[in-house]
Amino acid sequence: MNKIDLNGRCAVVTGGAQGFGRAIAERFVASGAKVAIWDHDQPLAEKTAKEIGAAVTAFKVDVSDLPAVEKTRDATLKAIGKIDILVNNAGIAGVNKTVWDTDLEEWRKVMRINLDGPFICCKAIVPSMVKQNYGRIVNIASIAGKEGNANAAHYSASKAGLIALTKSLGKELAGYEIAVNAVTPAAAKTAIFDQLTQQHIDFMLSKIPKGRFVLVEELAAMVAWLASEDCAFSTGAVFDISGGRATY
Repeated sequence: MNKIDLNGRCAVVTGGAQGFGRAIAERFVASGAKVAIWDHDQPLAEKTAKEIGAAVTAFKVDVSDLPAVEKTRDATLKAIGKIDILVNNAGIAGVNKTVWDTDLEEWRKVMRINLDGPFICCKAIVPSMVKQNYGRIVNIASIAGKEGNANAAHYSASKAGLIALTKSLGKELAGYEIAVNAVTPAAAKTAIFDQLTQQHIDFMLSKIPKGRFVLVEELAAMVAWLASEDCAFSTGAVFDISGGRATY
């Protein structure tokens, strides 16, 4: 593990109880940061926090609920003092169906968590970053947001929207010492696979030239650099980690 210096930094990781989020929290702590895990599954979040150690605090929150996010932000600031880093990781895959067979509420549910959630978290936390003139925001998008996956239009569209949100916010905050970037990983073997059909999983694997899924630790390593002071001039950018799948 290469050493990334996050000493003295305080981070919020949404969806931090498992999968990418947990790996990111672990990497941040190993790099010297304090971490607030925001997750809808409080028992799992508390279990994860206990397993990682005293540098992690767990909070229950629905990232698509602005008042709840604002309340959790205030509780987080009280608990760890500041928020230097925000990782918008919470997300769901949704049901694999064609566009015409997808229920409207299913579409809206995926959008609420995957796109409204990051917008709401940024809306709640960015003002404090502006006030302290420092921040790092990393949005966990997906290769699906670049290419679009068949039978996953809601997920693909939500991640494409997250890429655009990243670019817009990066430009808005370019005058501050705040970097906003996105990563576009290929799929990883996490709990989100439980929402997918085996056919869809096989399809995703077939598209990756390296012939395997990304490891959560590999994604966490990239995010750790993007969350560091070293990432000072890259903003509004998209960093690929798709095993060669991406064509741009």
